[in-house]
Amino acid sequence: MATREGPDDDRRRYPGRPPMPPRRPATPPRGQVPPRPPQPGHQPGPHGQPPRRPQGPPPRRYTSPPPPPGANEETVVFAPVGKGGTATKEKPAAAPLGKGGVAIRTAGEVLITLGLVVLLFMVYELYVTDLFSAGKQSEASDQLDGEWAHDRTLHPELIDGKAFARIHIPSFGVDYNFTIQEGTDDAALEVGPGHYKGTALPGEPGNFAVAGHRVGKGAPFNDLDNLSSCDQIVIETSADFYIYKVLPYDDEVKDWAAGKGADPKCKGVSTLRDGGAEDGGAYSETFGRKVVLPSQGTAVNPVPYKDADVLPKAQQAALLTLTTCHPQFSARERLIITSVLTQQVPKNQVKDYGDLLSKIGES
Repeated sequence: MATREGPDDDRRRYPGRPPMPPRRPATPPRGQVPPRPPQPGHQPGPHGQPPRRPQGPPPRRYTSPPPPPGANEETVVFAPVGKGGTATKEKPAAAPLGKGGVAIRTAGEVLITLGLVVLLFMVYELYVTDLFSAGKQSEASDQLDGEWAHDRTLHPELIDGKAFARIHIPSFGVDYNFTIQEGTDDAALEVGPGHYKGTALPGEPGNFAVAGHRVGKGAPFNDLDNLSSCDQIVIETSADFYIYKVLPYDDEVKDWAAGKGADPKCKGVSTLRDGGAEDGGAYSETFGRKVVLPSQGTAVNPVPYKDADVLPKAQQAALLTLTTCHPQFSARERLIITSVLTQQVPKNQVKDYGDLLSKIGES
């Protein structure tokens, strides 16, 4: 019977050979788990059993993230194309509109087109015409200054469309001024305010009437509705400055003398009413501010809103009437501002318009 040799037997048989390393322990039978070596910091269980896992929360389980949006949608497959082509998804043909749909679409396109036309027209009226009028006004102002430098005639010959005076409104700023052209046709009003033909001239008895645009074409009278009673309006001619003051408004006439009329700035301003006449006399319808229909042309008569011959010229007050469209962006009515002459200052008594303002208390 053969015996299994050990390491000592091998050493005796081959005395010069080094000793063999110890054999690895045999693999345990399948199904049997070898004992785990003790880990540092863990105490072995009873009877040499491996240490129990420390108590604590159970380990997290991995949960797969939700699929991205559209992951469950059907994949679009493009039809193969030939060489040099482009893969495109075919869209279904649009359903026919029918007669009603075509009519609605056509009406919508027409309305959009009309809206664009109106918008372009407003831009033209508000901005483009202002630029054109500014150039014409600058040219007319330079020409007027040149003529005044050589001629000091009190009332030069009036020529249609040609400037002969200048208007200033101190409450609108020291830089507010426009030339006044003869006539109220489109050509004259594109330059600046226009003088109603046949009405009085600056400083004369009667009604010196002037029209002006409120929107577009320079809009010289855009802010007329901001004027109050007793506000000053200055008309400059080649030889003089004429100072007019806005008359009392209709709700100020009754208590004018004891009310606003007592204010020093209203010096020289009266209601123009005739105390001896039961209805107030010839100027009973004349107020500082009034809104009338475009057909009411009597607003620029020598005596406003009355017949031309109601008073002889010598008895007429020297008035200034400014007219413009009302309300803003509409020509449905007319805004009328009427003022009365309170002072005349020759140009040789002041250095310039700025010096005049300091003398009349508007600097």
